[in-house]
Amino acid sequence: METVPIQLPDGTTTPVRLFPGPAHEHETRRDASRAVVVVVPGLGIPAGYYEPFAQAIADHGFDAAICELAGQGDSRPRPGPDSTYGYHEIVAVHFPAVFEVVRERFPDSTPYLLGHSMGGQLGVLYAARIRGRLGGLILVASGTPYYRHHSGLRGPGVLLGSTAMSITATVAGFWPGDRFDVGGFGRQSRVLISDWARLARTGRFEPAGAEIDYEERIARLALPVLSITVEKDELTPVASARHLLGKLPAADITEWHDPRPLGHNGWIRDNDDTVAEIVAWLRDR
Repeated sequence: METVPIQLPDGTTTPVRLFPGPAHEHETRRDASRAVVVVVPGLGIPAGYYEPFAQAIADHGFDAAICELAGQGDSRPRPGPDSTYGYHEIVAVHFPAVFEVVRERFPDSTPYLLGHSMGGQLGVLYAARIRGRLGGLILVASGTPYYRHHSGLRGPGVLLGSTAMSITATVAGFWPGDRFDVGGFGRQSRVLISDWARLARTGRFEPAGAEIDYEERIARLALPVLSITVEKDELTPVASARHLLGKLPAADITEWHDPRPLGHNGWIRDNDDTVAEIVAWLRDR
């Protein structure tokens, strides 16, 4: 593994972890190139937690990379009142810096963005911005938090909880997840939490500061998408994942449901079946 630190315009420093695949795989592929799978973590999950997963992808002959969401894991500084990044700034400013590092290190590999949870939401927005520069999207345990797609009492709970989190973050200047955490999200930018809460309330991507209509751009995305859902995942039930897929009518979508009750995060370490599914999908591209 290699680690490359990047400096973002707002002063944030964040590492990109790089996992080169075996060199000989270039000769065993049907064509001269291969894929690099760029992992975008879920909210509150440090990039280091995905290292065994990325290494497993590399062991199958593909390159891999893991970005660190701003303010999480090894990224500095921690979110505070001066943190003003949300969905839009992450995909318009942060991700281009990450992918510049990835393309420099793996110039012959086609990038595929793998997003977990909120990482998948951000991945869809990024794909909508850059149109045609990704080989495809892999969405694992990723959908929208729109409250209408959570059954029973969980739906109203998502609506009320996300609203309360947004109000708290606005008053405090940031989401103080290190003081009293909800959902394992950790300490976060108030703008990021506000964007997430708006998506939970309305079901639409309308991030603060956006200069484009993301919903319209997403609807025109024509690229391969693999969506993986997991049994016992209360944060991203199948209906939630399909709500996100419904925003991609022009995409070539493949769905797979892991029947093992691994929940929202268990697949990251217990990853044999998930990796096998991803590898088979990539080799069909």
